[in-house]
Amino acid sequence: MSIEEKYNMEVRIMHSYFYGWYFKCQSASQTLSVIPAVHRSEQKKSCSVQIITEDHAWNVDYPVSAFQRMGKGIRIERNRFGERGILLAIHTPELSISGKLRFGPLLPLKYDIMGPFSVLPFLECRHSVLSMRHTVNGRVCVNGREYLFQNAFGYWEGDQGRSFPGEYAWTQCKLQEGSLMLAVADVPIAGIRFRGVIGVVLWKGREYRLATYLGAKALQVRDGRLRVVQGDVMLEARLIEGMGSRLRAPDNGNMTRTIRESAACRAYYRCRKGGRILFAFETDRASFEYEF
Repeated sequence: MSIEEKYNMEVRIMHSYFYGWYFKCQSASQTLSVIPAVHRSEQKKSCSVQIITEDHAWNVDYPVSAFQRMGKGIRIERNRFGERGILLAIHTPELSISGKLRFGPLLPLKYDIMGPFSVLPFLECRHSVLSMRHTVNGRVCVNGREYLFQNAFGYWEGDQGRSFPGEYAWTQCKLQEGSLMLAVADVPIAGIRFRGVIGVVLWKGREYRLATYLGAKALQVRDGRLRVVQGDVMLEARLIEGMGSRLRAPDNGNMTRTIRESAACRAYYRCRKGGRILFAFETDRASFEYEF
């Protein structure tokens, strides 16, 4: 049975389920993130689009009938999402957004970020990284403010399962010659819980992967600080400033949980391999969620 067939089986069997993508589009001065998702519980089936900027976030709900799969992409009412880009057309009393963004060639990982966990059925949350880095071109108007992207940075990931982890931290940031993503989460499997790690540093054409299934351990998860080590590689991330906007997240298929994400905040990153520092820098373009 293929992984895709296993996913489809889970959807049919599980009463509570969510499936969502996360698109990040960022220029030197502007950040726009978009989260299309479909979700169901025993009581309700629906879909939604969340829009996140540097200082605000909006959630727009739709009936599940507005959700359609279109080849490798998805459609929610008039909004379209896929490997070629995004088309947005939302008009509510709180949010008016329209525009089109085109993606350049995607840069996927060498293999599934979940590794051997990708074949385990019925995980609480299954993560995916569809593109570590690609170009974004186009413009979007959000409540009268224009977001213009010209050869800007793009990142694309996804999640599916029943619920977001009870406790977790996630961060993503563009590197001058690459991109990084790191997540540390409380993972329940078969009645036990452990602190899981998944992360990727794409640096100067090389992929450094950190994961529990490769021996990675979270040495520090405290006060907005993450420090992960695997062999002779250590990656640190520290949230310096940014309370974040309120987002909705799944809890047993219901989008009733509130989390906070800073789409563009100040953070510090450092990566060391052996005795050599690959990079160490502070930026105000980081994305961060910290739910510990």
